[in-house]
Amino acid sequence: MHTVFSMAVVAAYVVVLTFVAVRARAAREFKEFSLARRALPLALVFGSLAATYVGPGFSIGFVGRGFNSGLLFLGIGLAYSAQNILVGLLVAPRLRALKNCHTLGDAIGQKYNRDCQVLAGIISVGLCAGFAAVMAKAGGDVLKNIFGLPHWSSVVIVVGVTALYTTFGGLRASVITDAFQFSAFAILLPITLLFVLLFHLDGGAATFAKEASAATSNGLGSTSYIEIVGLVTAFLLGETLIPPYANRALASRTTRISRNGFISAGIFSVAWFMVMAALGISARSIIPEGTVEDDVLLKLVKSVMPAEGYALLLVVLVSIVMSSLDSLLNAGAVAFTQDIVKPFANVPDDKALIIGRSATIIIAAIAAVGAVAVPSIISGLLICYSIWAPAILPALIIGLWIKRPRPLAGILSMGIGTLVAVYFQFIIPSVTKVPAIIPALGAALLAYVVGHWIAKIREERK
Repeated sequence: MHTVFSMAVVAAYVVVLTFVAVRARAAREFKEFSLARRALPLALVFGSLAATYVGPGFSIGFVGRGFNSGLLFLGIGLAYSAQNILVGLLVAPRLRALKNCHTLGDAIGQKYNRDCQVLAGIISVGLCAGFAAVMAKAGGDVLKNIFGLPHWSSVVIVVGVTALYTTFGGLRASVITDAFQFSAFAILLPITLLFVLLFHLDGGAATFAKEASAATSNGLGSTSYIEIVGLVTAFLLGETLIPPYANRALASRTTRISRNGFISAGIFSVAWFMVMAALGISARSIIPEGTVEDDVLLKLVKSVMPAEGYALLLVVLVSIVMSSLDSLLNAGAVAFTQDIVKPFANVPDDKALIIGRSATIIIAAIAAVGAVAVPSIISGLLICYSIWAPAILPALIIGLWIKRPRPLAGILSMGIGTLVAVYFQFIIPSVTKVPAIIPALGAALLAYVVGHWIAKIREERK
């Protein structure tokens, strides 16, 4: 009866979500598919940003890390909150102010040249597929717990449903369904924490403080200082203006809405990380020690909630996964069309829309296949962070702020940043034990300076 009820609730949620997506209207032109006609109000920008970044990593993953390392990851997560606020204050308005800009690649192309745009597009599509694989893995975990299906078929279901409404509705469907999903998990997971603290935590505040101290000590004892620096750097820079966030900045109605959307989302993330860390710490006295971190939240709620509450949580987790996944699929498809195809071909709007929809399906398929290689949610995100930040951020942010960005500087920074990140992440990770993001960022910045200097000397000689 418990399983049947859970399945019925989740099935009903998917039906309602599909109805919301259909009501959002299918995109009729590429500008609507990619930027929702640059007409998003503050409420949708904020809700969609929060729904996209919360994701399984900042929910399931953070609860698991709270279970194992207490308040350590809360402190690390606050670097992400600071990043959102800084982007809102310093970067998002400048990005939104650019004319005829659909993607980060577009912005880089306007500031540098076509070659830089294409390279940025390739990196954007690849990282969107990587992030989407992490979301697909998490979605498979949730559906496997609901239906008892093999993990691969659970992945196919969650990716398939998300790809369906994203393919036809584009960014408009994505942000409207995200706002709908955001309202669900922003209410239900904090209520879950209150339920656990009030009715299932023996010893109350004293037990919570004891478990928080023990878990935090364990986390600090098992994490070196250089690893902590790497984690803070990754959370500060690793998701900065990844394509889905950049699309929200570009699609906002005004530069003021773009700025305030990011600042509001950053402030909300502080409260969210506190709730997730508290759930993980509370779980230490309720579920067995040694529980796999990605299973902590599900096992906690299954242990303390009645069937109705557990079914509602499953709905929340499904919505969390889909709200991140749809944004990544749409952003990757738009980047492929705008930054890789359009620079080499004069594509009419109707053909661009077809290419974007086709790319959505292809990226979804890649994510479903790649889900099997994801070790854990947080680990998968950290891999993506380590590559994204050095590959894109130096060229993008410097390009937005200086008067004459040199194309050679942009190409060298993106290329070398990517190669060094991949080398330290996959080739010699166990040799140096240095988080890949640190040497890769240093190499990307150095390459930018060298490229800028060489280009400037060439110009002077001419």
